[in-house]
Amino acid sequence: MNEHTTTALYPAVGCVRAAHGAAAAGHAAPARPLHHTAHFDGTPGSVAAARAVTTRFLHRLSAEWCAHVPERTTGDLHLVVSELATNAERHAGGFHALELTGDATHVVVTVHDTSPEAPSFPAPDPARVGGHGLEIVRALSREIRLARTPGGKSVGAVIDLPR
Repeated sequence: MNEHTTTALYPAVGCVRAAHGAAAAGHAAPARPLHHTAHFDGTPGSVAAARAVTTRFLHRLSAEWCAHVPERTTGDLHLVVSELATNAERHAGGFHALELTGDATHVVVTVHDTSPEAPSFPAPDPARVGGHGLEIVRALSREIRLARTPGGKSVGAVIDLPR
């Protein structure tokens, strides 16, 4: 696994929790969202490693953006990462990158894979065994993003953080 993080040159320090993050607390908010990309080689354990990357990202987001990320939201984000990464492994021959971007208001989770084929969004069916991953992602997200990329596609989800 290979990881890369970018953040502002002068992150907020000594955050005081406030309704609108660092700016409302009188601190200068970072100039741009925290961004982290981790690349995976498809070996067993990649999905668990992606969740661990997400945990580290959320700790940094809390420290640098004064983002309020309660345990339930952390669990929701782990579930979104797991479902998107698992879908890429099962249906696209493995995922090769997890991209996380966030600030005090939301987190964008994007999984990149090498298949150009768009995922299908079947109608909800409680009797169906399996195949509910994108339903779960849709339920936990404000927005789903699909994009074709030169090497395949990306599937992303925007998850709002509580204020």
